Amino acid sequence: MGGPSGEFEMVDARDISNKQKQIAVSEFFEKNKHFLGFDSLQRSLITAVKEAVDNSLDACEEARILPEIKVEINRQKGDDIELISQDNGPGIPRDAIENVFGKFLLGSRFHAIRQTRGQQGIGITGVVMYAQLTTGAKTRVISKIAKESSAVFVELGLDTRKNKAIKSRERRDVWADENTGEEIAHGLKISTVMKAKYQRGKQSVFQYLRMTSIVNPHATITLVVKDRDGDILEDAKWIRTSEKLPRVVEEIKPHPHGIQLGTLQRMLRESEQNRMTSFLRHNFSGVSVRAAKELLSKSEIEENRHPKRINSEDTKRLIHSFQEIKLLPPPTDCLSPIDDLLIKKGLSKAIDSRFASTVTRLPSVSQGNPFQIEVGLVFGGDLTSDGPIEVLRFANRVPLMYQQGGCALTKAIESINWKQYGLDHPGGKGLPKGAAAVLIHLASTNVQFTSEAKEAVSDNEEVFEEIRKGLLEVGRGLKNHLKKNTQREKAREKFELVNVILPEIANKTSKILGREVPDLAPVITQIMNAVFCEEELGWDKERKVATCSIKVFNYTARARAYTILLKWPESESVSIVENSNGGRKEARGIWAWRLDTLNPGSSATISIALSGLSKGDWTDTDVFFRGNGDIIGATKIDEKLLDEIRKNEAINVVRKEMLEVNNITTENNQVEVQEVVFNDNDDSEIIDIFSKFEEEEI
Repeated sequence: MGGPSGEFEMVDARDISNKQKQIAVSEFFEKNKHFLGFDSLQRSLITAVKEAVDNSLDACEEARILPEIKVEINRQKGDDIELISQDNGPGIPRDAIENVFGKFLLGSRFHAIRQTRGQQGIGITGVVMYAQLTTGAKTRVISKIAKESSAVFVELGLDTRKNKAIKSRERRDVWADENTGEEIAHGLKISTVMKAKYQRGKQSVFQYLRMTSIVNPHATITLVVKDRDGDILEDAKWIRTSEKLPRVVEEIKPHPHGIQLGTLQRMLRESEQNRMTSFLRHNFSGVSVRAAKELLSKSEIEENRHPKRINSEDTKRLIHSFQEIKLLPPPTDCLSPIDDLLIKKGLSKAIDSRFASTVTRLPSVSQGNPFQIEVGLVFGGDLTSDGPIEVLRFANRVPLMYQQGGCALTKAIESINWKQYGLDHPGGKGLPKGAAAVLIHLASTNVQFTSEAKEAVSDNEEVFEEIRKGLLEVGRGLKNHLKKNTQREKAREKFELVNVILPEIANKTSKILGREVPDLAPVITQIMNAVFCEEELGWDKERKVATCSIKVFNYTARARAYTILLKWPESESVSIVENSNGGRKEARGIWAWRLDTLNPGSSATISIALSGLSKGDWTDTDVFFRGNGDIIGATKIDEKLLDEIRKNEAINVVRKEMLEVNNITTENNQVEVQEVVFNDNDDSEIIDIFSKFEEEEI
């Protein structure tokens, strides 16, 4: 349309355009605080505690300090709550406090490909913003670093339009402990007042800290809750059960299988290399010399092409080639799993149970992102049996408190038929019932959540299958435990009955007939007609070693021959220091002994001692056997399962060897390797080494 109508439309469009302006990221979060987890009074408190505790754990671990964390919650007038969090970490330098607490999207971990608790740089700044938004209160910070004689005391607000902190009342002073008066050497303390609600239950601060203590057994965490009059409502302390800090994770380069087109185009534009072969080798993990040449050949790109001259069509072909050429797996030293034994320790300090089974699966890869699954199952003790089992979900050592039903971790539990493992599972749907708790920990360089609040893990086929395998393994452990206890109880009752009644009958009959009391062993053997096994776990406090004694009794009428297998907590720090019966290693954490022929009425004893454990670390174990006939108290070994364990071990060894060869091109050896790989005319030897491993890759 022309004339006035068209002129009117042009003016209206300009008005609309002039009204548009850039929105500060902090201003956006101010109006959309539910994205950060501040969508209800109860959840807001949990979110604030989470951000403070996560920061404390990260800081302590990076400084290699065993964490001591105290959380204090003080109820005030109305819905106002004062939150205080203090740690013994390295503290924050004065010049960095303003950025750490007052700037959104500022962090050191967003671009790092490694396992981390947080990445976005939103966390603690969100707490400062929420407190200011709901009560107008500023956040008070005390920071002390070891090399300085005094601590920094400062109050912080947030300018949401400029995305920066507003500092006030800054001073330096000595920081002393309120109870002891002793000067604090290093650490951080924050306190603020916000609109929030404290209540007990499954979704509470208490439960969050309890779960945090389970997957961080190296930390001591204290919670104190007071009412308006200063009376203590809650006083809980989870003392560390391990002096071992999580291993330091290494940052890795991205893997081609996880790269998208836009990301690759940006990497090509920003490349500092002059050749495409060099670009692929230095910017990606898992790309050997052979693979780099195959990728370029498949993509019809010359090896000496400059990365910045690669056009859109070339990039698309290269992305397609990433999925077709066999590549080395990415390194897994970017992950920090908790470890089987430490999971048991963590569970033991939070849950009183009679049985615990844990498993740490070998690292896997999904879409180029390394991940690792850990599963724990505890049964009995003070766990309630009149409802669904307790589900403990974690991602990178952080508890997931909400959206349980929509989480892939929960769906994996629901996919198992728990009835066959000894739990009540009506209809085989939903969560099973019983006195049990199941823990699932997903360690990954890139956890995919269902929403920005990071409360539930999204569906992923590879992750789902790894969780299922871990659940099946701990399920078998529970089944064997329940079966073993039932068999032993019945056998013990029968044995005690026979050993009480038969001697009485024999004594009275012998007196009546005037004859000697006969040898009852053959009779008892005939009546029992079973092979019985029992193990006894102990602790030698003088030698500081964990001990295990296995006794096998042959109460049958014929000779028996067996191989006994024991599952023991093998790790880098645990080793066998006493093993009088010899035997051999069958697989990781499984040792086997071939018994001499057991004649009727005879028994055999196997003894083993382990170093590297603490008292109470080894409280339950599984005994397996090979041979004809059952053994009460032991389980016949599943040879297919044993083969799977060996196969996984072999894969892991091959991966490590491949990565060791691949690591000759890491930054530590970059100059030397460039001479070998790129300056020498003949690099066939290196290509042959990679090819050897890649031909065996599964």
